[in-house]
Amino acid sequence: MTLQFKNAFWAEDFISNIGYETIIQRLTDGRRTCKDMEELLKMSTLRKSFDEMKTQIENTGNLHIQLSGLLKEEVKRMEQFRERQKEQRKKFEIIMEKVQKTKVNLYKKTLDSKKSYEQRCREADEAEQLAEKMGNIPTTTPKQTEKMNNKAKQSREAAEEAEKQYMSNTEQLDKSRQEWESTHINACEMFQQQEEDRISILRNALWVHCNHLSMQSVKDDECYEDVRKTLEDCDIIIDNNYFVELKETGSAPPAPIEYENYYKKASTADKNGSAGFVGGVMKRFSNLLQATQCGGSKISINEPVAQPTAGTSDGVYASIPAILAPQLSSGEYKVIYDYAAQGTDELSVSSGDVVVVIDQGEDGWWTVQRNGVTGLVPGSYLAKQ
Repeated sequence: MTLQFKNAFWAEDFISNIGYETIIQRLTDGRRTCKDMEELLKMSTLRKSFDEMKTQIENTGNLHIQLSGLLKEEVKRMEQFRERQKEQRKKFEIIMEKVQKTKVNLYKKTLDSKKSYEQRCREADEAEQLAEKMGNIPTTTPKQTEKMNNKAKQSREAAEEAEKQYMSNTEQLDKSRQEWESTHINACEMFQQQEEDRISILRNALWVHCNHLSMQSVKDDECYEDVRKTLEDCDIIIDNNYFVELKETGSAPPAPIEYENYYKKASTADKNGSAGFVGGVMKRFSNLLQATQCGGSKISINEPVAQPTAGTSDGVYASIPAILAPQLSSGEYKVIYDYAAQGTDELSVSSGDVVVVIDQGEDGWWTVQRNGVTGLVPGSYLAKQ
């Protein structure tokens, strides 16, 4: 038997709205579940294929592209479903807030009129008792008796007027209560239908998603099997020999620096000493540049790159440091509207703040960083610096 929202979300307290608030919280949690599902589907993106990949790896990439298209369609359908439910829920939320506010205001007004009515009744009773008591006293003059009777009459008229106001407020409150109950029932029925649709949609989406991944795994395994067959023909010795033949720079080490007596080379110092030393430096530096250019033009993705050994130097010659590629910084954006986070994965920002955009989501939610804290904010709230 299906349990009905309209029969399960009431409260004993007249002004309490706990049932409605419980349903709204459930719908809010459901919206976050839909969002988490969208993020899950978006995480299953394709790896970029390299230019020099094997044929079977390229086939795997094509299959992943097809899967990516299917996942994007699932994400799009999920977004449309979430927005459609949001619009429907918003209409009922506005109506419920209005009737709840009216009911609470009339309830307070009725209580005030009841207090006023009871106070007027007590005053009228006291005035009538006092007038009767004064009438029984022999020393009371007719003028005093008439004055007390008039006061008692006015008090009774004020009590009757307060009674009419109290009865009118009670009738209005009852009409408001009936309207609120009817609206609450309609909202519960609509919210329950939304919950049933959401659970059905998420269940079907996960089922289809698992089917896609299962089929993709089978196709990937077939391609990987062809790659494994190719790897069986890999020969380490042949690959190393090819690398040596392609990248070799010489078969003998450099000659050692011999000791030269200063006094024996006095007559030929500039020719054989300084000039020879500078010539050796220019020759080695030229060989170093040629080796670097040769290695840069013939390097392949399938071959290892020779790295310089830390702390190694050739005699008195200093090593040339590698030139690092400049790192690109993420774009900075300025916040143009205030936004208060509504979830643990979101980030609160204020107008004028400067944030760094890390990722621009297709659903309009951007991942940003501010003061070392990362979270989601609406992309429409940001402007390029």
